[in-house]
Amino acid sequence: MLIGYARVSTEQQETEAQHPAIKKAGCKRIYEETVSGGTLERPVLEKCLERLEEGDTLVVWRLDRLGRSIRDLLQIMDRLERRRTHFISLTEKFDTSSAAGRLVFHFFAALTQFERELIRERTMAGLSSARARGRLGGRKRILSVQQAKVAKTMWDSRDHTRADIASHFNVSPATIDRILRAARTAPEIRGGK
Repeated sequence: MLIGYARVSTEQQETEAQHPAIKKAGCKRIYEETVSGGTLERPVLEKCLERLEEGDTLVVWRLDRLGRSIRDLLQIMDRLERRRTHFISLTEKFDTSSAAGRLVFHFFAALTQFERELIRERTMAGLSSARARGRLGGRKRILSVQQAKVAKTMWDSRDHTRADIASHFNVSPATIDRILRAARTAPEIRGGK
């Protein structure tokens, strides 16, 4: 039996684009879910996978509708294999009912993983190069080192609350909390050189 699975990320999106293609593929039953692909819990997908029987085929409109990542997709594929069920992705034209379809799926998964690792390596090399040039990543400091010292002095005097200090510098109390936490370990804020 062909069983469809359709997923959208938000309530505002519709599964309308997925339904005609899945129905045209011959699916009599279609499970629909509205949940972000990054969410770990997808109860409708779990229910769909649990109800698959030996020989059934899970059909999705596009590969990204099924899994959050290559690792997730491979885990789902492993579950399907152990249950002796198959998988079809209509857009990418994967059909794991044949040896060639399984090979193409695994080749595609390996290429995607390779691409992600190359992106990560380039990112790390870029960050390392920036650090070597004296540039640090992350957000810019809201207060200068001198302002942070003044905030710390105001706090140490016990004449001001966090809210007073935050108001003085026009920042949030959470910013003052971060500065005070950092002052415990940063010599430039504690008054060192």
